[in-house]
Amino acid sequence: MNISQRRGMSRRAVLAGIAATTAVTATGCSGGSGRVTSSPEAISSVDPGAAQSFTTAGNPLLLQIMAHPDDDLFFMNPDAQHLVSSGVPVVSVYVTAGEAVGQNWIPGMPPPRPDKAAYSSARHQGLRQAYAEMIGRDKFTPWKKSVMDLPGGVQAETNELTNGRRRARLIFLNIAMLSTAGNTRLPQLWERPYAMMQSLVAADSPCTAVSTYRHKTVVDVLATIMAKFRPTVVHTMDPDPDYQVHDATHPKDNDYGACSDHRDHTPTALFTWKALAQWVADATRREGHPPRFAVNAFRGYYNQRWPHNLPSKVVEDKHRLVSAYGGDPAWNCGNTTGCGDYGQGGERPLKNRKGWIRSTHYRYPGALPVADSDRAGRLEAYGVLGLQAVRWQETSAGSGRWGPPQNLGGGPLAPSLAAVRDAKGRRLLFALRFSALEGQGRANSREIVVLEQRAPGGPFKGWAGLGNPERKTERGRRVGMPAAVATPDGRVHLFVRNAGKGLSSRVREADGTWGKWQSLHGQEIQEGLTVALDRQQRVHVFGAGRDTVHHWSQEAPGGPVRHMPLRGLPGPGGDQVGAALGQDGALTVVYRTPATAEPTAYRLAQDGAGAEQTAGSGLRGFPGYGALAAATLPRRGGRDSLMVLGRGMNGAIQLIDAESGDSPVRPPRDIATVGTSTLVTDASHRLCAVGLSPDATPWVWRPAPGSGA
Repeated sequence: MNISQRRGMSRRAVLAGIAATTAVTATGCSGGSGRVTSSPEAISSVDPGAAQSFTTAGNPLLLQIMAHPDDDLFFMNPDAQHLVSSGVPVVSVYVTAGEAVGQNWIPGMPPPRPDKAAYSSARHQGLRQAYAEMIGRDKFTPWKKSVMDLPGGVQAETNELTNGRRRARLIFLNIAMLSTAGNTRLPQLWERPYAMMQSLVAADSPCTAVSTYRHKTVVDVLATIMAKFRPTVVHTMDPDPDYQVHDATHPKDNDYGACSDHRDHTPTALFTWKALAQWVADATRREGHPPRFAVNAFRGYYNQRWPHNLPSKVVEDKHRLVSAYGGDPAWNCGNTTGCGDYGQGGERPLKNRKGWIRSTHYRYPGALPVADSDRAGRLEAYGVLGLQAVRWQETSAGSGRWGPPQNLGGGPLAPSLAAVRDAKGRRLLFALRFSALEGQGRANSREIVVLEQRAPGGPFKGWAGLGNPERKTERGRRVGMPAAVATPDGRVHLFVRNAGKGLSSRVREADGTWGKWQSLHGQEIQEGLTVALDRQQRVHVFGAGRDTVHHWSQEAPGGPVRHMPLRGLPGPGGDQVGAALGQDGALTVVYRTPATAEPTAYRLAQDGAGAEQTAGSGLRGFPGYGALAAATLPRRGGRDSLMVLGRGMNGAIQLIDAESGDSPVRPPRDIATVGTSTLVTDASHRLCAVGLSPDATPWVWRPAPGSGA
């Protein structure tokens, strides 16, 4: 994040770009455009048809790649903090120097004389203070500093600190935000084939050489860092931020162009995803196996535009680290050029009307493994590993042990899948593919793809493209993760959030043919669709809006899905809602209102037009944050139970019967998990929570009978 940079397009130009919704609009989101006079050098990428087995599971490691110092603290926490607290080492890479105009502004004091090298150094010190606290050391603990040699003859500063099994390494590429080489910024380095930038040497840095970066240099450097540290979890920024109307109600503030993010965040994310694809391709060619890792992408200035989704306790935990980063000019930290980014010190992040600290949003929400049972009664988990689709299977029904991941290809894919079984028992997987990710004035596109079994329990066909509900490529980059449901009439309904923040759908008929993409309209929603069938087998789709949970459904089974607003639902915080049948057979949604820790359940009316709060108090004593998963647990001789899975305040998994009033149930030990987990019942009608561990292997938790589940 960088708030000292205030330059940008005029409001008139922004609104004109929104109205046109053309490539001009997208230029304001991802970088300048230039005419290509010859082909840029090609960079290797993932083969969608690849099916090599994965490397064996290794030690977990978190790699984060950000544009500026503090992007991780504002946008990737609390996820990073919880992983590090569980003992996962972290490597954080900062692409730019974050120098802005070079003024480390102390509130209440006159603006200081610009000194970009000093301000960059002060921000580095702020990060050392924050990460020292994150791993349990005193914030002024000295770090080991060194220089890392990287491809293209470039060098980067590295800082290391340990505390037992907790380890942190910071890597500063320090590319100047505005390079003297042609007044180039990161968007141009991504988009223009012959652009060049240089690093800024921070004050007191052991790295004293100025490095030169071209497009390929950035990709090679990031891919080399990935190959060196072999992360099992990667955190990136948002490569395709939402379009944003800027007007009196929604001032532009720090957004770039017509999108809700900073000019440096987007190309940093695009370079990272391109480097991930190169790392996978190179490792597969060199070692015969793709690397085993999961990815999560995080929204940036998007946090300002939607209701806040973190409760106060989680915000306080984030603020403790941001405050350590912001520092104070009175501190004696040992860094001669400053003890942090003073504009972010004290209570200022909490008082900032933009509220970046008060939310954490995934760009690609959804369960990282989705789960179901196969024909033999074993659990199956489907996810994305090494940018490719995978399937894990239990070694035997109920064993809780997973076999090796089976590579289903399809990459490079966004982090999660949608999975359904059609009326004939054939499995279908849906994904969002980075169909082109080239930059340099060349293709940059996304598409929805599907993988289908030839017969129930049999092998899969090849991946097939389902296109994109948006006709223009730049708008197509803004589509969301697919959600799907199969109905008893043989149809499969596919849904995605479109660039206009509404809902689009495509339907596969019972004979296997696909209809065209159609817009289902409705009001603006966030990413993270939830799809469910009610007792009458009608399709329901839910998406978190600004003022309520928006709803699409059928008037009768087999009919068209259309927007059907609900009455009686308060505004959501923005995380993905849970939905399943409650004990009386009514479809029930569960979610948190803005900045609230405890969720509430709402039962839908039988006509699908209204909702009311459930009478039970079962969700009291279930504080936490993030997305919720719901499932119906059959009960012998009694009414079924609506079970809800979520994260506690410390990120640990917890489970509750939403209608019983019982206390939450937690695993015998805290399960460290990556992203969102899923909740299903297995072939024995036993409840199962399934998620992804930091070492990129799945876990399963079957609560003991009589434990409340």
